[in-house]
Amino acid sequence: MRGLKAFVEERDWAQFHSPENLAKSISIEAAELLECFQWGSDPSAERVTEELADVLTYCLLLADKLGVDADQIVLDKLEQTRRKYPTDRSRGRSTKYDQL
Repeated sequence: MRGLKAFVEERDWAQFHSPENLAKSISIEAAELLECFQWGSDPSAERVTEELADVLTYCLLLADKLGVDADQIVLDKLEQTRRKYPTDRSRGRSTKYDQL
């Protein structure tokens, strides 16, 4: 995160990084990632990696802007999901939790 923050600071871009703008950017970059798969399931690995990096970058910037620990919120959400999808009922299944 230090490298990312330094990159933004060097360019004075933090002034543009409102939570709203960062959330919009996440959605835009996620659409560009999805576009990699638009016409088939074998996209350029390089392009997918680049677009994924863009999505993650904006997610990390938003987490920082909101003052939340990205690692911790992922772990917290994982725990919630663990309760929704107990292993004994969900293993190997894609069924939504309310249908298990």
